[in-house]
Amino acid sequence: MNEKGLSHYLKAAERSTKWHEQYRKEIKQSRFDTIAVHGIYSMQEALDFNQGSIIEPIYMSTSQGYRDSDEMEAALSYQIPTWCYARIANPSIYYLEGVLALLEGYGAAVDTSCIATSSGMSAIQTAVDPFLLPDPKQPERPINFVATAQVYGGTFQQFSMRKEKERGISWRKVVNYSDISEWEKLIDENTRFLYAELPSNPGLTFFDLKAVIDLAHRHGIAMIVDSTVATPALLRPIALGADIVVQSVSKTLSTSGFGIAGAVISRKNLTAKVDNPEMKADFAIYAKTLPNRDNGPNISPFNAIMALNDIRTLRSRVDNQSRATMTVARYLEQHKHIEQVDYLGLESHPLHGVASKYLWLVDAEHDEQYGKPVNRYGHLMSFRVKGGAAAARAVFDAFIRIWRATDLGRIKSVATIPAISTHSQQGEEGRKVADIPANLIRLCVGAEHPDDLIVDLEQALAVLDGKRVTATAPEFSAGGASSATLRR
Repeated sequence: MNEKGLSHYLKAAERSTKWHEQYRKEIKQSRFDTIAVHGIYSMQEALDFNQGSIIEPIYMSTSQGYRDSDEMEAALSYQIPTWCYARIANPSIYYLEGVLALLEGYGAAVDTSCIATSSGMSAIQTAVDPFLLPDPKQPERPINFVATAQVYGGTFQQFSMRKEKERGISWRKVVNYSDISEWEKLIDENTRFLYAELPSNPGLTFFDLKAVIDLAHRHGIAMIVDSTVATPALLRPIALGADIVVQSVSKTLSTSGFGIAGAVISRKNLTAKVDNPEMKADFAIYAKTLPNRDNGPNISPFNAIMALNDIRTLRSRVDNQSRATMTVARYLEQHKHIEQVDYLGLESHPLHGVASKYLWLVDAEHDEQYGKPVNRYGHLMSFRVKGGAAAARAVFDAFIRIWRATDLGRIKSVATIPAISTHSQQGEEGRKVADIPANLIRLCVGAEHPDDLIVDLEQALAVLDGKRVTATAPEFSAGGASSATLRR
């Protein structure tokens, strides 16, 4: 082996690492919007390596070439930074991971890291599976985790089927999430972590997050929070002490809907009972270089850059959508055909007080428009139509401007009926526990003017008065679909 050659690469990597660490420290001092726009992509990197490209380039190559055997050895043994193979790492993915780590850690005096994944569901698997390995000293010892029953339908399936039914790992469900004593009574010496989706989809679960984080740490276990709906623009659980944040990046963070993505953001030196020092020291990097290297649930470079581009306008977009959602929620709250509106921003919502304690538009106090802290409650709301499932479906089918789809967080408003879509597989009993009745319509307000959304809601609800709006469905053929004709 040429020791001199290997030493050359190790020293070069050390210099590069120090430079990048210094740049991260500097950009970390910037405001939220500046971090969202620039991330970890520096002008020096652009000029030195990327032909001066102002925007982060898409590196579509699957693998990295090396100058010689010494550089390859140092790279593949993780002694120097490397892209090596896109299943493990890639420059474009690195840019996305860098900005998400900084945004989730914004305002927190801790270091954070991130691993991007192919979807929100793979992010959840990445976040929880390392905690759910048998104890090698006591492999027969039963394992459990504690999580709220009010979670996204895909999460429910992963926990109940992939973890509980297939692997025998007990999911202990918290139903009365506001009751700390219920959380605590479900924890024992075999509990590996606490998990919550906050606010939950579609039920808008919310509770005293800091109290639950403190509870987890008193028992020496990790707190994992799915913060997909809020995003770091409104809520940063790591700043409150949480160990890991899960994001379905496809949703609110990446509003265009051009690609699927997920992310796991972790604090360094997290709390865990698992005897794995490397995992606890830097969970996201551990997941990237070991389990996810072998399992391969990583994001594509193209999807990473598409998500990164949407994130640049996150704060202003979340602010705009939150204000529009409040307007729509207040309209629906007064409508004769609506029996209940669930939106955390409404003073009538039973969780409005605790949500107001935590959901703040980041940097509003430094914004010329506001100049003070401002509560914002996000784009997710739901409403229950009087008359049961049939009435809800009639209203749903009459939408003209609001899209019928299972997506959320889009730039365009999207609605679904969770009982027949996102939460259909968890069964009637599971939906009852999660409070998802058949007459509930989930609405995610986009960037349209709220007045136009209200017009659409008004005409759709008029169906219940016999004033039906009809839409002629497009006729499909081998060559495609004809234009749909909408008429009153």
